[in-house]
Amino acid sequence: MQTSTFSALFGAMSNEHRVNISANNLANVNTTGFKRDTCAFEDTFVKFAHDYVVDAKPFIRDKNLFPEPKIMARPRLAEEVIDMSQGAFQKTGNSFDLAIRGDGFFTVQKDGGQFYTRNGVFTLSPEGNLVTEQGYPVMASGGVVSIPPRSEVTIDATGVIRADGQELAQLDFVEAADPRTVKKEGENLYTVGGDVVPATGDVVQGFIEKSNVEVVSEMVSMIECQRSFEMYQKMISGTDELDKKVIQQVGQAT
Repeated sequence: MQTSTFSALFGAMSNEHRVNISANNLANVNTTGFKRDTCAFEDTFVKFAHDYVVDAKPFIRDKNLFPEPKIMARPRLAEEVIDMSQGAFQKTGNSFDLAIRGDGFFTVQKDGGQFYTRNGVFTLSPEGNLVTEQGYPVMASGGVVSIPPRSEVTIDATGVIRADGQELAQLDFVEAADPRTVKKEGENLYTVGGDVVPATGDVVQGFIEKSNVEVVSEMVSMIECQRSFEMYQKMISGTDELDKKVIQQVGQAT
């Protein structure tokens, strides 16, 4: 395979992945608390055999025995990165709608495990427990919190829940000690691969945090990726046509 084809394949596959990321971001532009994905690149170096030669000359005034070292670099996708920047606030006035200003996650329980979310659209289950839109219990003081019926609920900036002025529990409001260990798990939930510590952000009652996806920027990025993908496709096709001509014409008797 020619170097041009190989390089174009790297570029085409990278841009295909970038299009998928942008499409997912756009699909979640109205998802409460959603954080957009971005991608990071790194250089993949290709070394030739003569690049490893320490000294290419038998003595200083002689000619080089090997070609000059030539190290080629091809950029490729290294990882997906979650953009945890703040989304805009939208006022709802609902006592169980909570937004996070700054860093932090709410803790929820799913299938016996702990997950984390920025989506603070909560409600009460038929049993009076505080739950997410999907029905997962919201953790407070290490367990499930039950809200007395027809009570006036207030939640302060630190996540302390009060009903008619009486303190019930404090939300398990945490953040990852190492943000690089945060991983998306679907349903707007996250897991943390390392330790969690008390959150440094604030809980804001009566508001929700909107997605941090900017539609115009994502559309521009998607168009750019599609054009780049088409360019790499043409490069592969052009190289293939050139190979065919070489095979069919070079060496023929004239």
